Amino acid sequence: MTTTTRENLVVKLLKSIETKDPEGFAVISSEQYIQHNLFVADGRKGFVAFVQSLPDGFAKVDTRRVFEDGDYVVAHSEIDIGGARAVFDIFRFDGDRIVEHWDAAQALTPPNPSGRSLLDGQQTLADPGVSLDQCKAVAKGFVENVLMVGDLSNAGDYVGDTYLQHHPLVRDGLDGLREAFSQWQTEGIEVRYEKIHHVLGKGDMVLVVTEGCFNGASVAYYDMFRIDQGKIAEHWDVVEEIPARESWANNNGKF
Repeated sequence: MTTTTRENLVVKLLKSIETKDPEGFAVISSEQYIQHNLFVADGRKGFVAFVQSLPDGFAKVDTRRVFEDGDYVVAHSEIDIGGARAVFDIFRFDGDRIVEHWDAAQALTPPNPSGRSLLDGQQTLADPGVSLDQCKAVAKGFVENVLMVGDLSNAGDYVGDTYLQHHPLVRDGLDGLREAFSQWQTEGIEVRYEKIHHVLGKGDMVLVVTEGCFNGASVAYYDMFRIDQGKIAEHWDVVEEIPARESWANNNGKF
């Protein structure tokens, strides 16, 4: 699938974190820009001030995946700002300007037990063999009926026979997922999905953003699924702990 104008604008904006190119910033509305990254001040001025505060040559950005869904564009990137991270960004457009932004980041880790990283795997969108609505229903259903209830007994209704896993602690296959959840339960680690905030997709990719808890901390779960013939074939995720309220740089909340 060819990239759209909005997708290209988002890639350029993210690259401007590295280059400080003012042309990249131009896509952000000067009248309204609601910022949900709690470490960055609200508005276009807040974003530009953050980027300009970085030493020249300090940041590196490599966007691996990008897709548009209605007024939203999702990007999946490696961003290094004093440490390499896997980052999901969601941008909401009004016409040709970005008016709202959400994101979540997680430090890169060594390959998981199946040798996969947080960012490798299929990069281009493909035909999933079913409609986008069906893809979204599968991804949302897995979160609602498996992850939210913490019961993997019906996970096979959503996960295909070939399941490629990019979570840093989990190996490929449905058995790998079951093993990980069993181990977390044994160790007393709480994994709780509570409220879905976004379900966005294009082609065979669907991103589900959920509010929840991990091991007692409030977190944002960003789970992206690749759907093939109505089943989940590949999974990437980022889990970001939500900082304490007194440290927020804006008042918009994570979600």
